[in-house]
Amino acid sequence: MTAGSRGDVAPYTGLGHRLALAGHEVTLVTHARFEPLVAGSGVRFHSLPVDPLAELESPRGRGLQRSASDAGKLLRLADMARRLVGRMTEDLLTAADGSEALLLSASLAPLGHTIAEGLRLPSIGVYLQPIAGTREFAPAVLGGGSWGPVANRAAGHGVCLATEHIFAGALPGVRRRLGLPRQRAGAGLRTRERRLWPVLHGFSPLVVPRPRDWRPGLTVSGYWWPYDTQQELPQNVREFLDDGPPPVFVGLGSATVPDARRLSAQVVAALRRAGLRGVIQRGWGGLTADGDDMLTIGEVPHALLFPHMAAVVHHAGAGTTAAGLRAGVPAVPVPVQFDAGFWSARLVALGVAPAAVPLRRLTVDALSSALVQATREPPYRDRARTLGIRIRGEDGTAPVLKALQRLGG
Repeated sequence: MTAGSRGDVAPYTGLGHRLALAGHEVTLVTHARFEPLVAGSGVRFHSLPVDPLAELESPRGRGLQRSASDAGKLLRLADMARRLVGRMTEDLLTAADGSEALLLSASLAPLGHTIAEGLRLPSIGVYLQPIAGTREFAPAVLGGGSWGPVANRAAGHGVCLATEHIFAGALPGVRRRLGLPRQRAGAGLRTRERRLWPVLHGFSPLVVPRPRDWRPGLTVSGYWWPYDTQQELPQNVREFLDDGPPPVFVGLGSATVPDARRLSAQVVAALRRAGLRGVIQRGWGGLTADGDDMLTIGEVPHALLFPHMAAVVHHAGAGTTAAGLRAGVPAVPVPVQFDAGFWSARLVALGVAPAAVPLRRLTVDALSSALVQATREPPYRDRARTLGIRIRGEDGTAPVLKALQRLGG
């Protein structure tokens, strides 16, 4: 069960496919627009009624772009989520009925765990970001960094409590319906912590080592790669690749932007100033570019495309960050919101990106300078290639399979 944008869904298609190959009957429960992602994977689909793109294009969604800070955006997002949870509850209950176990993303864990408790089902968390508080870094959804050990951990706990509050309006009704006793706010989080509820995290320990002060039951398993139905690059992409030196990918995934035309012009100018060709992905932000040295594309699997790139410029979402690391190519992160600052900092710390160029401070000079460093200074390419080899050697799905075996006990 997961909710959110494409990046909050795609990794679970690959995880589900691997579980299906191991003999499990798997159903992905998420927004209807993502049903094509499981075609041919052996994973069933149960749709949720909310369309995340429509919500981002609504007046409330556009308000996210006006927030000047990660905290402000997070508050606006929490308000949006509170309004939408009730519309998804019935389908979550229906999907859970008849299941033998629930695997829950961080975005639905408080509600999903309550449903599992009411139906007497085992459950585990399958998270794409580090959520639990730690002394080692500030909350990823607030951009990471460090505010000092005590503040880092306290802020992490505060974010977890705030996430629980999103479901405060929906949980009492669900608990009554399932015959569960009333519960005070935050009690669900305390229960999961006290019981050492298992949570597996779908990112590599090479990228984010497991914090030393995390409680037992919190595991960093390795990446879960999306299941890709497309096996070959489109002909126009192949022809563009063959027509010159390796280009640079530019895409912002599911992030939306206030002025796509202006941003597109800045990106093209930066690429040309750096002497680079570009593959521009429209994404939900609507980027576009013209000219023989630029190619605008729709959805193309990153696993097919990124290995052919000289570098990747992206919004530093968890999934796109992972895809660039897997491909072994340098990055120029352009963080937009939430955990993007955290992943950007990791790319810089790992030495595969020269610097982050935050969207709000993006200029042609800043982007072109970062592109020149990423594509022409060999250490970035060498470190990216070495790290990519190591990450491709990991199997992030194996710990999930073992966790399910323990549930079946």
